Amino acid sequence: MENAQLVGLSRQLTLRRELDLIANNVANVDTLGYKAQALLVKEQKLAPAAATEFRRADQPISFVLDDGNLYDFRPGQMVTTGNDLDVAVDGKGWFAVQTRAGERYTRNGSFAIGPDGTLQTRDGNPVLTDGGPLVLQPNESKITIAADGTISTNQGARGKLKLVDFADVSELKKVGETLFEGQNPQAATLPRVVQGQIEKSNVKAVLEISRLIEVGRTYQNIANWMSNVDDLRRNAIEKLGQVA
Repeated sequence: MENAQLVGLSRQLTLRRELDLIANNVANVDTLGYKAQALLVKEQKLAPAAATEFRRADQPISFVLDDGNLYDFRPGQMVTTGNDLDVAVDGKGWFAVQTRAGERYTRNGSFAIGPDGTLQTRDGNPVLTDGGPLVLQPNESKITIAADGTISTNQGARGKLKLVDFADVSELKKVGETLFEGQNPQAATLPRVVQGQIEKSNVKAVLEISRLIEVGRTYQNIANWMSNVDDLRRNAIEKLGQVA
């Protein structure tokens, strides 16, 4: 296969990956606490196998490679639900939750009370406080969550939500639709927790759909170009065969 087609193929592969990411963003436009993602690409220069009339042997060929995902950590819109177990972080900070794989972090504050009284996420992961998971007793009611994360019931203060932050959020690794893994979490500085509100996805649907159309057109244009190159090469071979 010619070098030009290899370059085109590398671009098609990254575009296909980008289409998958955009489609996932659109699918999660209503997922609470979801963070939009985009594709990072990089240029990879490789030396050609041989010189041609258009390129010297020491002149590298540039390919396009997938270099990972870039997450948009800007907060989503906060909406009022009136649910006492819905909480949102106004500003920087992440809720800490306990999973089977260890401690993870999320901006999705849609919580619930499990069958055993444990405060947990909708996925069943215990929400962490400064004293670990919080288990409420059957006789406890009137749950309130203060701006500093302190949880109280009719039995008094029961714990304080564990809120963390990171020196560089770009180093967070996604491990679920709204869960992230991070190293060296620090206590969030002056977090403000708002009870009865929830943070929505930060995906901008109109923008993502526009990107989906644009990337799809680019993919098709490259496919058409590669098809034309194949036709030119096939015609050239046929003509050379007729001359011979």
